[in-house]
Amino acid sequence: MSEHGTTGRSATVDLGGPVHYVDFGGPADGPVLVLVHGLGGSHLNWDLFAPLVREQARVLAVDLPGFGRSEPGDRQASVSANVAVLHRFLTEVVGEPAVLVGNSMGGMISILVTGEHPEQVRGLVLLDPAVPGPRRALDPLVAVTFALYALPFVGERFLWWRRQRQSALARVREMLQLCGVDPDEVPSEVIDRSVTLLEERQDVAGMDRAFLGAARSLLRLLADPRRYREAMASISVPVLLVHGDRDRLVPVAAARDISRRHPAWRYAEWADVGHVPQLQEPRRLATEVLAWLRDAALVR
Repeated sequence: MSEHGTTGRSATVDLGGPVHYVDFGGPADGPVLVLVHGLGGSHLNWDLFAPLVREQARVLAVDLPGFGRSEPGDRQASVSANVAVLHRFLTEVVGEPAVLVGNSMGGMISILVTGEHPEQVRGLVLLDPAVPGPRRALDPLVAVTFALYALPFVGERFLWWRRQRQSALARVREMLQLCGVDPDEVPSEVIDRSVTLLEERQDVAGMDRAFLGAARSLLRLLADPRRYREAMASISVPVLLVHGDRDRLVPVAAARDISRRHPAWRYAEWADVGHVPQLQEPRRLATEVLAWLRDAALVR
C-alpha cells in the first residue's frame, strides 16, 4: 500500500517536471499496461480496474502534468504537450513497448502517441476516447460546461467560482455525474481518495490553468481532426475500443463512426454504461481486456 491509500506503489519521476505514477505491480515477464486518465482524471480512476489485471500484466497508472499528483509548475498541459510527456514516460520509465489503455482525453493522447511513436506501443485499449464524430446535438449540460471552459477568462472565473461555492466532495460527485456515473454506486474509498486529492493540491491556480489548457486543446483537435484522423489511420497494432451507450461527454455515435472507419479494431458497445467503464464495470472490463490481450497474442 502506498501512503496515498491506493493499491499500488506511488512514485514520482522527473520528465521535465514531476510526473507522478502508481505501479500496481504484476509479472516481470508479462506485458506492460500503461493506464492514461482523461480530462480532470488521475491515477485514482484506475483503482478498481488495475488490481483485476495485474496477475497477467504489469500495470502502471500515470498522472499527466496538471492532473492528479503531477503539479504543473510552468508546464503546458495541452494534448500535444502531454503526448510528449507520455512518450518520455514510455522511454524513460517503462523502457519497452507497452499496451496503452486510455480513457477519454487519455484515449486521444494514446492514439497520438501510437501514431507518432509506433515502436513504443504493442496494443491500444480505448475506453470512451475523445474522438470526432458525426455532427449531432450534444448533451445540454456538457455543451454549456465546455462552452464555459473554451472562453478565455470566463473558464478561469467559472472554475474559481465553483471552488468557492462547492466542497471538494460536491465537485467529485458532480464530475462523476457528468461522466454518467452514479456517485452512490462508486466505492466510498474511491470517493474519499478523490476528495483528499483535491484538498491536498498545492498550486490550485496552476491546476486550473492546466485543466483549461487541456480542455481547449482537446476541443481544437476535435474541431479540426485531420492530424488526429491521420494518426488513427496509421495504427497497425491491435486495438480494442469500448464505449458506453450512455456516455454524455462523447456520444456513442462517435464511437460507432470510428468503428466503421476502422473495421480491424475490436469494438464493444456497452448498454447503460457512461464515460468511465473502469469505474462502473471494472470486473467486466478486466475480463474484456484480458480476453482481447490473449486473442491478440499480447499475453500468454
